[in-house]
Amino acid sequence: MDKHKKNKTITSPKGFLAAGVRCGIKKSGKNDLGLLVCPSGAKAAAVFTTNKIVSAAVTVCKQHVKSNSISAIVVNSGNANACTGEKGIKNAITMCSKTARELKIANRKSQIANVLVASTGIIGEHLPMQNISAGIEKAAAQISDSSKAGLDFAKAIMTTDTKPKQAVRVLEISGCEVMIAGAVKGAGMIAPNMATTLCFITTDAAISKTLLGSALKVAIGDSLNRLTVDAHQSTNDTAIILASGLAGNRPIVSKCPRYKKFAKALGELCDDLARQMALDAEGATRMFKVVVKGAATKADAAKACRAIADYPLVKCAVHGGDPNWGRIICAAGSVGVKLNPDKLSCKLGQITVFRNGKPAKFDPGKAGKVISQTEHTITVDLGAGKASDFCYGCDLSAEYVRINADYHT
Repeated sequence: MDKHKKNKTITSPKGFLAAGVRCGIKKSGKNDLGLLVCPSGAKAAAVFTTNKIVSAAVTVCKQHVKSNSISAIVVNSGNANACTGEKGIKNAITMCSKTARELKIANRKSQIANVLVASTGIIGEHLPMQNISAGIEKAAAQISDSSKAGLDFAKAIMTTDTKPKQAVRVLEISGCEVMIAGAVKGAGMIAPNMATTLCFITTDAAISKTLLGSALKVAIGDSLNRLTVDAHQSTNDTAIILASGLAGNRPIVSKCPRYKKFAKALGELCDDLARQMALDAEGATRMFKVVVKGAATKADAAKACRAIADYPLVKCAVHGGDPNWGRIICAAGSVGVKLNPDKLSCKLGQITVFRNGKPAKFDPGKAGKVISQTEHTITVDLGAGKASDFCYGCDLSAEYVRINADYHT
């Protein structure tokens, strides 16, 4: 059986090993430290949070990702290492150097930059470095290209997630099988503008570092950046892609058809991960897609989309299966975008509930069933132009409040 048919984790592309272990950061005793390793060295690209307050891991990773070759990523969960000053920076660098030593990929200080680092969890606490050091040793001894190792890694990066989120895509480039795989975490503190989470992607495609970065930026922009759970952006948001180049395809060095094929598959994988995140958001029971069209500008369309997806009353109505279109119209009109009240329309799924500025006749029971589905689409036409955009959102439940009321910060 082909490897990709039995391995649906980040170790499925050629050249990648992983591990996920427990090192005692989380009081729950669950996996809280992961390693993702490319022994042959990989090209890397990343996008990060645009929050003005960033974690020590983000600061260090922004510098290290510039390296021509990346050998490993070390990740911890349960502690964000954010707002921790110089000590936090030193601890993040120590995580890199310890990983390099354990994997025997660094003999000189400069080669510490071949290791990337990410953290997620509680803000404002220093990392328990003794536990982390022991965890890195333990993980380094367990790295494998097995599906179990990939799953262990996906579990190790989780915080309030209830399940690991993974995806794989297989495509053919210049006669060679190319694989792309991803693991993502994120259930709360998720809003557009960057990666809104921790996301790790591997591929065995041979592609230039510059084009890898271009493809990632577009893919994240059209997927994870379209997801909003609670309109709150994290200090630690990081999305990294590693390319081992071992698939054997002719190297992608220009935006040729081969690049476009790769970028399309990467975008589909990231969209898959974003949808999984929406359905596993804190307290969520269903997700929805907001499509805004007829906008005067793309910026207006994006602004209206997010206003609707973030509007608490809309999110509560979705949770209750209530086809309350008035809340949707209210949200669209609340953010200063150009619209034509006499042409404004709204659909729930394929059911028109508001047309040309007036209520439409519809069956509330059927509309309620649409809203009650695990996934549905809300479409709003602003009647002001030809621009459009979309985003993903989820319902707001009492469970979301409970999770965040009990989560120590």
